[in-house]
Amino acid sequence: MSAVYINSASCISVQDTLNENILQNLKPENSIQILKAVEPNYKAFIPPTMIRRMSKTVKMSSVASHYALQEAGITRPDAIIVGTGMGCSQDSEKFLKNVIDNQEEFLTPTFFIQSTHNTVAGQIALGLQCHAYNFTYVNTSSSLEFSFLDAQLQINDGEAENVLVGSTDEQTDRTMELYRLHNIIKKETDLPSDYLNSETKGVIWGEGASFFVVGKEKTDHSYARLKNIHINNRLEVDEVEDFIHEFLTKNNLSAENIDAVILGFSGDTDSDVYYTKTMNIFPNSALLYYKHLSGEFNTASGFSTFMACQILKKQQIPEIMFINAVKKEEIKNILLYNHLAGDDHSLVLLERV
Repeated sequence: MSAVYINSASCISVQDTLNENILQNLKPENSIQILKAVEPNYKAFIPPTMIRRMSKTVKMSSVASHYALQEAGITRPDAIIVGTGMGCSQDSEKFLKNVIDNQEEFLTPTFFIQSTHNTVAGQIALGLQCHAYNFTYVNTSSSLEFSFLDAQLQINDGEAENVLVGSTDEQTDRTMELYRLHNIIKKETDLPSDYLNSETKGVIWGEGASFFVVGKEKTDHSYARLKNIHINNRLEVDEVEDFIHEFLTKNNLSAENIDAVILGFSGDTDSDVYYTKTMNIFPNSALLYYKHLSGEFNTASGFSTFMACQILKKQQIPEIMFINAVKKEEIKNILLYNHLAGDDHSLVLLERV
């Protein structure tokens, strides 16, 4: 497939990522079990009568998509593609609670209707009066990557020129409670978390929404060229090197050509070994990490993609993201590697425009 361009990037996260000076204002957090997103003033974007009926993920996505489209100078995209791991969890929990409280009788359908995973893409389309291709991917930690692949196909096949691509996930009290019980979230006794040298299981959980406009043509606003994506559901630790080398070879690159590698270290001792193994492949590249800034969640790679876009455009890497001491005069190629708990491994290659 031909490369496409990321012409705008917007993100709502546990950082103040709507701020223009985000690279200078990043604040790591390693001592709280669950990180909440910094939410904007929704009333400036959504009518008050609609806000109370929207779940957090719909509200975050509506604002993030608004900024992405505004930056790209597009009123109505040719397609809307959204990736999410958990969907509208808040409304799902409300519906299930209704089922239990009412003993499965006299149920109102509202929460069920709003709980489906494609609610986000649908609400954005309704707000824009966009009747074009509308699709939602639910593939845990590779949901955004599958969305990008679909956007690439739509553009390469001549079905679209500008595609709104996004990822979003929210937290809910009951789900977080279950995650604690299953030790997915770190125990309080294991905090603060050492993201790079952890000896304990579990992660600090976050949330957020990231949206991008992917286009056929390069524009004055372009952040990066989306060159290629590769996804593998299952991977053994000793297969990581071949997984990455094959991807680089397919793109006519070697490890020496990669200026920066963004790794998804989460502080979980069992699954971070994949990233530790990857570091050995890139001795001369700037090695970066980001989940101490975003927390772990299904579509955390949206935050890393947003940061990679900022780095490529501004040619600056925040000190807080460095793992090693390698610094490049020019950052041309960035490789993003992510997985969730050792499953759904994804590689994304971005190039400076």
